[in-house]
Amino acid sequence: MNRPIVYVAITAHGFGHATRAAALVETLQRVRPDVLPVLVTTAPRWLLGSYIEGEFLYRPRALDVGVVQADSLTIDQAATLEQLQTLRSRADAIVAAEVDFIRQMSVKNGRVALVVADLPPLAIEIARAAGLPCCAIGNFGWDFIYRDWGGEFEREADWIADRFSQCDRLFRLPFHEPMPAFPTIEDAGLTGGAPRYSPDELRDKLGWPDVPRDRCVLLTFGGLGLQQIPYDRLRQFPDWWFVTFDRHAPDLPNLCKVLDPIDSQTPDRGFRPVDFMPLCGRIVSKPGYGTFAEACRTGPAIATLTRDGFAEAPVLIDGIRNQAPHQVLEPQDFFEGDWSFLRQSPTPAEPGDPFARNGNETIARAIATYL
Repeated sequence: MNRPIVYVAITAHGFGHATRAAALVETLQRVRPDVLPVLVTTAPRWLLGSYIEGEFLYRPRALDVGVVQADSLTIDQAATLEQLQTLRSRADAIVAAEVDFIRQMSVKNGRVALVVADLPPLAIEIARAAGLPCCAIGNFGWDFIYRDWGGEFEREADWIADRFSQCDRLFRLPFHEPMPAFPTIEDAGLTGGAPRYSPDELRDKLGWPDVPRDRCVLLTFGGLGLQQIPYDRLRQFPDWWFVTFDRHAPDLPNLCKVLDPIDSQTPDRGFRPVDFMPLCGRIVSKPGYGTFAEACRTGPAIATLTRDGFAEAPVLIDGIRNQAPHQVLEPQDFFEGDWSFLRQSPTPAEPGDPFARNGNETIARAIATYL
């Protein structure tokens, strides 16, 4: 069977890029059920499977570095630069190996027709070497992050921008920086997953008390998490209900710990942060496209920490002020304060045009039309 294959290259940084790419793949398979996606990423297979119901192939490979972090707020620039330089020294070998893989896939499984990148720069080089078009998806490029750091990172940013300039098309998502390196840009709406359960179904599954939505809080800090969330603050809110995906969190009477499925063979596809958003009136998070986009699509208020050293963070925070009820917290208030912000009403979104919410569908249909 000559089924179309899409090579989906996902950055090695965190979980947000992986989940939004997986949500897009899920939509693409509804539009074109015959598509076989190959997801190339270091994100765990169970994470991808929690978003993708259909068949996909998993190729665990690192095609970029992203930012080396101890947790979601702590950046290690020196380690990032060292890993970037190592990656560049191996770039030719990585590209050759992936082109060989693509050619083998085309012989065995069908026809590799397209490379989709979110957003490793090497994916564009792989596509060109394999004679394939490449479409990128993103709201910022790594050149934007590295250039802000200056010094030796300027050279890395130039190298990345050169590869971006050879991309056939960028689907630029909301909360974006200009991304000027890309020659052809098409703006798209918000992407991300959709809740799998109604609030009542979720309460029944987890045995939750019937707590009003405005006293249900989701604590979510991405795949890297935080090293020291001050969970003792939750004791001040005995009639509230909190949710965390941190398996190391303490056992507290008003805290629900959600554990990730071990692997993709787990019968239950597991719960995801987006599944809890219709049930929770507020999310406490760090700046991140995936969390912000899914929150805008589902309605809770967002209490976000600021994030130093990451040029995307101010763009995201400025964007959320226009899109959702919000609170902007300094890390000191979160780690050392009394969490009185939870008893304060979030600031309403500033008047303006809300982002379109159909990004998955727009991009998936464009890919399907190409195929």
